[in-house]
Formats: sequence, structure tokens, C-alpha cells
Amino acid sequence: MPCPIEIREARGVRTLHFGSDWVHGAMRMSRPRDLELAYTRDMMAALLLSADWPCMPKRILQIGLGAASLTRFIYATLPEARQTVVELEPVVVGAAQQCFKLPPVGERLQIDIAEGAEWVAASSEEYDLILIDGFDAEGETGNLESLLFYQHCRARLAEGGLLVCNFLSRSPHFLKSCIALDAAFHGHSRLLPQSPGGNVIALGSLAPTTPLDATMLRDRVGVLAASSGLDLTSLLERLIEQEDGLPFVI
Repeated sequence: MPCPIEIREARGVRTLHFGSDWVHGAMRMSRPRDLELAYTRDMMAALLLSADWPCMPKRILQIGLGAASLTRFIYATLPEARQTVVELEPVVVGAAQQCFKLPPVGERLQIDIAEGAEWVAASSEEYDLILIDGFDAEGETGNLESLLFYQHCRARLAEGGLLVCNFLSRSPHFLKSCIALDAAFHGHSRLLPQSPGGNVIALGSLAPTTPLDATMLRDRVGVLAASSGLDLTSLLERLIEQEDGLPFVI
């Protein structure tokens, strides 16, 4: 059955829907490169964690396009990065092109129409950053939250690379997905504090990352904001409020 696409706009923000009120992506018309939804900003917290900071990831894989929020942000702020986006539904790609300012396909951006888990299993490339955010109209992810999928993702990470997953705390699969991710990454996984919308961003790495205390994180948040316009202050404060939130290490 074709994906039921609906585009809405209110108060200067355009949103993507799959036949329900649930928002699958958003873009503020006056600032299309900005990450409008809090959970998308949290996903880019991976930019703070590079062992060779402030170097940014050069090879990025994204599973699930949605309203192209992450794709636009990366294209605008990381000019040296090469993105590969895997999207199951061609109609979603069409909507992103027509309504959400999807950047042009070319040397810096490749888009493949495929099922994400199958694509990763067949891939032989390595990536510095893998972003997973693929939900259907019912909020299901298919095989994108399975142990085997996370193992395949781990195999595709370059040294020092990170996997970033968008989980829904209200999903009946939430706990199972967290356990599967942690098992695939041999304990090197971490959940960020829940966003206001109920999203929980999970991180996985090949090895322990550099421990970052509050001062180091504040410094990196400031540098990232100055260079990209991405404000992660809210996430930083949520991390500090967590009882065991700092020092931050995966």
C-alpha cells in the first residue's frame, strides 16, 4: 500500500504526516536549514563526541528521509561530508524534493530507494556516522530495531564512528530495542535524556568514547553553535540534571 503523504503548514512551520496527526518531520519556512524538532537536534549531539574534536564526520549514512531535516542540516553545515540516504518510499523522496527543500543529488548526496535493514546488510562501505530514523504510518520500524540490524550497522562503522538511533519511549518495543542495541555494541551504548516529545536518542560506538565533563561539553556546545547554528543547550542541561549524566562517555 502506498505511503499516505500529507503536508500541513501552520505558524510558519511545514510538517510531514503519514495519514495521521503524528509529525514525521518539520521545516520552519524562514529557516529551512535549522533543525525544528527537538529530537533531531538531539540526534546531532553525535557531533560533540568525536575523539578528534572538532573534526566532523565525512561519511554519513542516514536510514529514513522523512522531511529531510537531518539531510538539509548536514548539507548546509558540513560541506565536506558525503551523505548516503536510504528511504523505503519513493513518495517520501518526492515530497522532500517538492515541499522540504531536499538538496540536489550529486557528489555530496546519494539517495537509494531500498529497505534500510536489507541495504545495510548488503553494504561494504564504512561510515563515520550512521543515523537511524525510520518509522511508518503506524510508528513501526520493521527490522530497524533488531539485533541483527544493529550488528550489521556496527560492522559498517569506521574507527571512532557512532550510530545514532531515534527511539520512541512510548513504543512497546522500546526496552527490547535498547537491549538489542546494547548487545550489538558490547555494552558501548547510551541513551540521551528523553526529549519533550517523548523521543529517546540512543548512541552506539565501537569502543568507549572520550569522557566529557560539564565544562568540556559546554565548550563544545558553544563551538558547535557558533559554527553551525545548532543550539544543544537544552540537551546539555538535561544531561547535567541526570543523576549519572556526567561525565559523558559511551
